[in-house]
Amino acid sequence: MNTIKLKLLPLYVFSLLLIFSCSSDDGDPEPVVINNPDEEIDDFIWKGMNFLYLYKTDVPDLQDSKADDENAYRQFLASYDSPESLFQDLRTTNTLQGELEDQFSIIVDDYVAQEENLFGGITKNNGMAFGLGRFSGTDDLFGFVRYVLPGTDAEAKGVTRGDLFTTINGTQLNLSNYRDLLFNGPDIYDVGFNTIENNAFVPANTVTLNKVEYTENPVFISKTIDYQGQKIGYMMYNSFTFAFNKQMNDAFLAFKNEGITDLILDLRYNGGGSVYTATGLASMITGAYTGEIFAKSVFNPDYTAFINQFSNADDFLTDRFFDNIIIDISDNDVITSEPVNSLGLSRLHVLASGSSASASELIINSLSSYIDVIQIGTSTLGKFQASRLVYDSPDFRRDDANPNHTYAMQPLVSKVANKDDVTDFILGLPADVVFQEDFRNMGVLGEVDEPHLNVALEYIVNNTTAAARSKDFVDFELVGESKMNSPSYQRMYIDNIPLEGRN
Repeated sequence: MNTIKLKLLPLYVFSLLLIFSCSSDDGDPEPVVINNPDEEIDDFIWKGMNFLYLYKTDVPDLQDSKADDENAYRQFLASYDSPESLFQDLRTTNTLQGELEDQFSIIVDDYVAQEENLFGGITKNNGMAFGLGRFSGTDDLFGFVRYVLPGTDAEAKGVTRGDLFTTINGTQLNLSNYRDLLFNGPDIYDVGFNTIENNAFVPANTVTLNKVEYTENPVFISKTIDYQGQKIGYMMYNSFTFAFNKQMNDAFLAFKNEGITDLILDLRYNGGGSVYTATGLASMITGAYTGEIFAKSVFNPDYTAFINQFSNADDFLTDRFFDNIIIDISDNDVITSEPVNSLGLSRLHVLASGSSASASELIINSLSSYIDVIQIGTSTLGKFQASRLVYDSPDFRRDDANPNHTYAMQPLVSKVANKDDVTDFILGLPADVVFQEDFRNMGVLGEVDEPHLNVALEYIVNNTTAAARSKDFVDFELVGESKMNSPSYQRMYIDNIPLEGRN
């Protein structure tokens, strides 16, 4: 036995020498051949989420050590069958008060379309803004028109607020098919409208509607109402769109010139948008707090440490009231601004609903630290986090983005608190005066007898409150709305954060 071992020893030594001679001189392992056609995109996703994602500490695969072993890291990326599946797996699954903390981080494969939607208010649209409802005990859905955009096919063909529909191209809408019929199908479709007779939907007429590219002005209605001798401003504002800061400021100039004493801000259908624009709106409402904190941003601990390296870190960690608002940024980065038209109000009445989200909730939550904010309607959605559009470039900005693809991410990067650190309202902000819109009695927007607006007018002038709902109110579940397929749906975005100089 010993003789055999001695005879095998030279061979054993030779094998060891051969193994070591195949290693690189510095001891690093040789790169492994990995077949991953999406490796560029996957690498961008992981690095962007590792740097910016709000919930980084909750996701084991986002810890810095994941990239220490290059071969293991590349194999990890290759284990996913698409960039989308990797992105989804890097999101937190933690809950807060029974709700998923991250319901809003997204990835897109066409950042040009995303930019148009986020910053310019450009969408494919037939002009019919609607909600989708479901009665208990059935999967069938019905639609109710909330408003109609001017200059659209829906307006031209006589669709109006309060119209009801149940079919698209002759097919009954239900939980299984509504996304395909309304959002993922052809741009032209037939809408089957209905009336209600004996508490049942009865087919009335069919209207063919066509979606085209459309730029929506979020200042949908802006007017001064003389109600029982009191001048009250009313603005229905449907999105915090940066490109329309000028139109918003002009509306407040009109309010100022007309000498309003109160303002009703209608955010019942506003799902959010730009934090900067929200700060501008708050500055227009008040005007007395320039330079004071409107909102605070809370980032992941590593990114917070990165921000604190900058001498102007406070500029990134807080949003402050201002007295000049940016109304345009040209293609060559020339900034145009103008003075904020502020009203100096000490109270604000907000019309809100479960469709009021993110930047709408920011207005309510952050202004409440300074003035009396009366919320009229129902609880809001409960969206307190902000996101950022992240590109595949050395500093994650649009400049020098990788020309090999058009993927971009919009992950949650911060949660936003008011001056008093109130945040995490994932179940929404509760109403002070409860009122629920009835799809069978919607009224005409902007008119004093429109039910939701009338509740606010009566509360301001006579300090009275109507019933929360009519005695014959039909309860239903809101399952969707016309903007729900938009990449900016119920999202709040920030731009003013540092990205240069990361390791």
